[in-house]
Amino acid sequence: MENLRGAALMTLAMLGFAIEDMFVKLLAGVFPTWQIIGILGMGGGIVFGALTLLRREVLFPRAALSPTVLVRNLGELIGTVGFVTAIALTPLSSASAILQATPLAVTLGAALFFHEPVGWRRWSAILAGFFGVLMIIRPGMDAFDPLSLFAVMGVAGLAVRDLATRNVPRATSSFQLSFLAFLTLIPAAILLSIYSPSGFVMPVGSHWGLIFGAVVMAVASYYAIVAAMRIGEVSFVTPFRYSRLIFALVIGMLVFRETPDLTMLTGAAIIVGSGIYTLWRERKLRQGRQRSLSLGASHGYEAPKSI
Repeated sequence: MENLRGAALMTLAMLGFAIEDMFVKLLAGVFPTWQIIGILGMGGGIVFGALTLLRREVLFPRAALSPTVLVRNLGELIGTVGFVTAIALTPLSSASAILQATPLAVTLGAALFFHEPVGWRRWSAILAGFFGVLMIIRPGMDAFDPLSLFAVMGVAGLAVRDLATRNVPRATSSFQLSFLAFLTLIPAAILLSIYSPSGFVMPVGSHWGLIFGAVVMAVASYYAIVAAMRIGEVSFVTPFRYSRLIFALVIGMLVFRETPDLTMLTGAAIIVGSGIYTLWRERKLRQGRQRSLSLGASHGYEAPKSI
């Protein structure tokens, strides 16, 4: 029952993120990308800063300047700039489809930098998933849009963020990490504004509603995803992250009149299928290791490491 509740919360979180993406794309029709990034940084920083203080935690813990946290913030910065730019300049459906390759990029990074064991099956799934990304981007073809590479930049940045999060000191809460990550976006937006041909646009009227909606959806979705991970088993709940793509496709078609073609949909299906298989395989290997350790403990020997 708790797994079902966790899955429902995860699905709601993905719906919230898809709606946030919609607000961001609507804002992109009025504001330059650097200003949207600054708005998200200020809004998220204020909300998570207030929540951190309400929890009686300091805003800047000792680990704030540690290499791990700095790398995590850099990954968050690269990921946010890349994905927000991709949403602003490319179809929402294709940008969201490419984003689904992030878990595959995390598995790849864990194997390359943390030397985590990855067997040929998961390597095959990773290669298949990245082939799906190439089907969406279509390099060397007439349909190739260089702006879609911003979504790939987003995947790389978010993968760095997730990998760095594994080594963040446990004394640093998720609220503190979120506050620091959003805070990093503000100076980045200022720096981007220097090189942008577009100047500051003063929000008026309905613009404030779009800004409020984007910030509220971001915070509410964050809460939902944290609750989902705490209520249900991670291996059961995580695959429901891919529901974000379904919501993005629907919003893209209904709100922005996007018409994804067969190649894009096929590539998206390959990415999602590869990601779900990788998660399933990791769960199976983890269960196998646990059984081996239990048997080894009962018979007095150390179980061999899994491939």
